[in-house]
Amino acid sequence: MGLLSRRALLVPMLLVAATAQAVDRGQFEDVPEDIRNWFKGVTSQTGVPCCDIADGHRTDYEVRAGAYWVPVNGAWWRVPDQAVIRNAGNPLGEAIVWYVNFRGSIEIRCFVPADTT
Repeated sequence: MGLLSRRALLVPMLLVAATAQAVDRGQFEDVPEDIRNWFKGVTSQTGVPCCDIADGHRTDYEVRAGAYWVPVNGAWWRVPDQAVIRNAGNPLGEAIVWYVNFRGSIEIRCFVPADTT
């Protein structure tokens, strides 16, 4: 199997592995159905689903030199430009970040700022 073929197989496997780590911590237990549907429908700029309601975390954020920063596990992480979602609205009015912890590093998948309407 060539290097290109291995890489083509690796990407979907990583996405499945990251999605499998989703844990419902009950943080949005009493959320109305329209909000649940919003969570399920949010996609990244590349069209990949941000995951689901269990993966979104309410968060504080700062804007530093034009970039968003969010606290995760006591450290501040820069939100990649491609992770910022501005076309999905924000029915909560709070910032939401979707991330995975991969080998001790935080990978921010999606971020909807509180000021997005």
